[in-house]
Amino acid sequence: MAEGQLGQAGGAGPGEPLGAGVPEPPNRNGAFPRLDEDQRARLRMVGDVRKVSRGEILFRDGDESYDFFLVESGAVTIVQGYGCEDRVIAVHGADRFLGELSLLTGSTAFVTAVVRDPGEVVQVPVGRLRTFLRQDKELANIILQAYLARREILIEAHAGVKVVGSRYSSDTKRLREFLARNRMPHQWMDLEDDRDAEALMRVLAIPEEQTPVVLGAGHVLRNPSNAEIAAALGLGARGAAPEMCDLVIVGGGPAGLAAAVYGASEGLDTQAIDKFAFGGQAGTSSMIENYLGFPAGVPGFELMEKAKLQAKRFGARLVVPGQAAGLASADGHYAIALADGGTVNGRAIVIATGAQYRKLDVPDLERWEGDGVYYAATTLERQMCFGDAVLVVGGGNSAGQAAVELSRGAASCRLLIRGGDLGKSMSRYLVDEIERCGRVDVETYGEIVELKGEAELEAAVVADPRTGERREINAKAVFVLIGAEPHTDWLGGQVAADEHGFLLTGRDIPQERLQPYGRERPLLLETSQPGVFAAGDVRSGSIKRCASAVGEGSMAVSLVHRRLSDGLSPPAADVERVLEPDPRELDARGVDVMSRV
Repeated sequence: MAEGQLGQAGGAGPGEPLGAGVPEPPNRNGAFPRLDEDQRARLRMVGDVRKVSRGEILFRDGDESYDFFLVESGAVTIVQGYGCEDRVIAVHGADRFLGELSLLTGSTAFVTAVVRDPGEVVQVPVGRLRTFLRQDKELANIILQAYLARREILIEAHAGVKVVGSRYSSDTKRLREFLARNRMPHQWMDLEDDRDAEALMRVLAIPEEQTPVVLGAGHVLRNPSNAEIAAALGLGARGAAPEMCDLVIVGGGPAGLAAAVYGASEGLDTQAIDKFAFGGQAGTSSMIENYLGFPAGVPGFELMEKAKLQAKRFGARLVVPGQAAGLASADGHYAIALADGGTVNGRAIVIATGAQYRKLDVPDLERWEGDGVYYAATTLERQMCFGDAVLVVGGGNSAGQAAVELSRGAASCRLLIRGGDLGKSMSRYLVDEIERCGRVDVETYGEIVELKGEAELEAAVVADPRTGERREINAKAVFVLIGAEPHTDWLGGQVAADEHGFLLTGRDIPQERLQPYGRERPLLLETSQPGVFAAGDVRSGSIKRCASAVGEGSMAVSLVHRRLSDGLSPPAADVERVLEPDPRELDARGVDVMSRV
């Protein structure tokens, strides 16, 4: 494997050990640092030094947990598909350590570590490592940065599990999006034009109607639900929630994760749930450049990944997928009904569900969603439209950041706004960057009224909102970033909201909705239900910025402490009435979700 070509090498030749003749990888973005003698000595103090022999497996693809290893001498090969594919990802020599982000998050291992050259390793059990890293900040920073960079390398190298399915299958798109949003490394094998995919399905005797199939991590999953694949990969907290939590957080964006960090760190038994992926829209941003303390910007996924690790370190339980379907109060606490039939109970609730992407008002939109029309510009979408003509719709910061990032790999990139002034809704620094880079063409006074194409998207028809005049723009991919609507339908009107559905808090709550408080008054971020708080984009009047969402999430926890100490209980409620089935609340199989609570 040549320098910098991680993940491109194949298996060893006959009689050769895996990774034979392959140089150690370069220290790309801190992914493969060498530890000095003092750093290694500190790890020896908490680990066990032992000899390893050629061919010994230190951890294997699919292991639910594994230990930390420091290579003292010899060499260890990291392999994708050990015993079958034998694809060499990297080789670690002396003074380097093994593992990647899954070791810290508790998810399953995606690769196998095989000893190539005999020598010695320092083995540190993962529980002992977590305790040690709380005390040794220097090594904690080195290891965390390496693991974040290695996860990025695995994603780019298409390592991890395999998704075998047709590009035209909605379930294939669903699984790929779920894995991408949760930053799970994976490889997609398209049944439409990949002969290896067809051969693999024949060998496994899996008929087409049972695809897509997820292979790897010790599993063969046939068209799994998001919950099934999450369980297989160890996403989120394992085990059932306690009967009663101090704090339940609904939504895992910046506000929700901030509430989880501060709630858990301040001694509250905290559980956070998200229906799809922790990180929210911030987690899909290629770069956040106006976040305090990061003068060069910070990748959104990296910021949110660190927030997740921080919340878990303090003891918060993060559950995904966990879709809230109803809210009820009973016996001095709140009960959140989940779409899968479960219930989570909490003494206080923070609603941080953010907002849903607004969609284009064009005919036949569903035909193109996920296959030409996208609502985020993550690594997955950038790979899918590499070398194509791209059209980004929207005038906010998210649209500007997406246009700059997409322009680096697109054949052409246009940014479409409805008005004539890009600076009206976009931060000045981003407007300057778009003008400076020279790769983004700004199209003013336009809104998409039609999408055109046969087998794939080919163009967008754009109308001038002033005159109605139409023009056609070539586009293989359209990224729609035109704002969002609050995700509050699941509350069923039990919490006061403004005319757009955003939750009212504090002094904004109308007098007629304050009966549950009696002589009390709601706190700053408290909703019309005592002990239920709203933070981030879901709150009426909030500033739609990552930093403000983080601030509101942390502030909400301070207010939760105050409310719990005041002892004001949730209003008495008829649980059967509150959770009465709504004909709209049916799952995909037509089963009444709420009746199972």
